[in-house]
Amino acid sequence: MTGGERGSGSASTHRDGLSDALDGDERAALIVWAALAEGADEAASWLVGELGASSALVWLRDAAADPVAATIRLAPLAAPQTVDKAVAAAQRWLSRLPDAHPGREVQRAGAVGARVVTRVDHEWPPAFHVMGARAPYALWVRGGGDINSLFRNSVALVGSRAATGYGEHIAAEIAGGLSDAGWCVISGGAYGIDAAAHRAALTGVTPTVAVMAGGVDRLYPAGHFDLLSAVMEKGAVMSEVPVGFAPHRSRFLARNRLIAAADATCVVEAAARSGALNTVNHALAFGRPVAAVPGPVTSASSQGCHALIRNGQAVLVAQAQHVIELAEPIGASALRADERGEQGGGGAGHPGGAGIPGQPGGSGVPGRGADFGTASERAAFDAIAPRGSRVEAIAKGAGLSIGEALGALMGLELAGLAQAKEGVWRRTAAKTS
Repeated sequence: MTGGERGSGSASTHRDGLSDALDGDERAALIVWAALAEGADEAASWLVGELGASSALVWLRDAAADPVAATIRLAPLAAPQTVDKAVAAAQRWLSRLPDAHPGREVQRAGAVGARVVTRVDHEWPPAFHVMGARAPYALWVRGGGDINSLFRNSVALVGSRAATGYGEHIAAEIAGGLSDAGWCVISGGAYGIDAAAHRAALTGVTPTVAVMAGGVDRLYPAGHFDLLSAVMEKGAVMSEVPVGFAPHRSRFLARNRLIAAADATCVVEAAARSGALNTVNHALAFGRPVAAVPGPVTSASSQGCHALIRNGQAVLVAQAQHVIELAEPIGASALRADERGEQGGGGAGHPGGAGIPGQPGGSGVPGRGADFGTASERAAFDAIAPRGSRVEAIAKGAGLSIGEALGALMGLELAGLAQAKEGVWRRTAAKTS
């Protein structure tokens, strides 16, 4: 938030307003931190992650009076460079502190028909745990859709604002298919692919969610007021910044990590330099599967998608079912087949079974039911051949050192996603319960 973005309270009253947060009310403290720090503020993420939101506010208050003592308190927790960044950042947080009253933030939200959901509330999406300390402190939500439930079965569908007719058509086909199949489409409400995805999802059976870069009182872009109002009617519009915050460029980049927390990300049309690729990078860092729709080889609008596919960072998809196979838990296809009494192919865990990733009918890459602990684990998993591979081949295919590959494979084994026999690693079906 910058000067003039919204009114500030007086400095003489902020300590009374923060008394609950300073006295250990973690929910109130999280709301305050959402107003103090930007989503991309790594120093704030580290501080709150180490101390907790309420204790971090106490530290901030004390740092204003005695920076040296504040530095000494943090010294045992991290390297000097990290501590110095937090101490230096205290000045920018303190400048916002007079207006960061938790009760006032809730009031402002209520005035525009929004609610505040924090990390400690039941509606908080477990999907956001993948961000670790970089998860938002709170969410401002407009609409009746339960954010926890919506992110539980979700696909991020993103792409170019300057979409072609082809791109908008494919995005609508995929989004509509996802919605009809029970998957929530998460996007950013922008022009182009985002808009096509939201509109198509609104015609389906499952709500859609639009993630804003600014406050939910400022439906952005203004030209999508009617569309975003419709999204609120059926699903939700949400933001990690409080009411009154403007949609600055840096906030668009920060909010992309929220979109990427979906079970899978599908990109439809992205130029070589595209904001949608920022969302993809977050998804890859989280170990989430990524899908990309190909376009004409001569189309500049699809160069980013083609690069992702060519570099092995994304799976080529052409329809909603392809995306679902990527996003659903390992073994889900086999489970549905068993429930329908279908024969052939074997069950999950059997050679040639529908539940084996990389085999016809399999889910390809784990999503909700089998989240990877690290990006290296995902890369190692992808590098295992259908009939198994040795560590050296996995390391080469994943672009890892032998040591990194072994560490990733150990993580996959602990998660029940891979196992070794006589030096050969093979994928296994993960439990979906």
